Amino acid sequence: MTTPRQRYRDQVRTEIKEAALGQIRAGGVAGLSLNAIAKQLGVSGPALYKYYRNRDDLLTELIIEGYDHAAHHLAETAAAVETQTPRARLHALATAYRTWSLENPHRFQLLAGTPSPTYQAPPETVDHARGVFSRFLPILGAGGDWPAGATLQEQMRAADSPGAVDWVERNAPGADVPRVLAGQVALWSRLHGVISLEVQGAFAGMGHDPATLLTLEMDTFADMLGLP
Repeated sequence: MTTPRQRYRDQVRTEIKEAALGQIRAGGVAGLSLNAIAKQLGVSGPALYKYYRNRDDLLTELIIEGYDHAAHHLAETAAAVETQTPRARLHALATAYRTWSLENPHRFQLLAGTPSPTYQAPPETVDHARGVFSRFLPILGAGGDWPAGATLQEQMRAADSPGAVDWVERNAPGADVPRVLAGQVALWSRLHGVISLEVQGAFAGMGHDPATLLTLEMDTFADMLGLP
């Protein structure tokens, strides 16, 4: 049970976040202003700082909720295709991530780019970011040998990434951890490469459907990993 005071506080925080997302949708992250939000909500600037310590504090909550929103969308897709082949599941999840990104470009840009030159994402955002890609890990563990990725796998084996090994073992039991981590880095770069360009409008006027490019990238990636 929550108190009326807490419910009021939660409601105000929700209104602040909705106003912030509206600003980002209209003018990008650079357009986010706590003073402008305060004016929109009809409160003083100092009153807003009772709910968020600063702009970065608000950005962090928006980023975490963005990751969770995307993760929920991918979880639904993963459940719907869990009996299909690894390659088919890869295509389904990649398409789902593209769909989410195009439907939520303001959220995607918060996750895919640097919100501001001075912003430093706190450690707690890492687990939420991993939640987006957790559904891909069992797929990455299903392939055969990946000779071309040997150097990357060695680098991932030597890397000190807190929680990464546990993350893989929880989501892809029995899989080769360095191989899965290396595959995840390669997959992430391909997904974000295509989707970021599309969200930015870089493909406009080129005469092709970006979905076709994403399909080609995922097929090339699946061939590289030997996914059935």
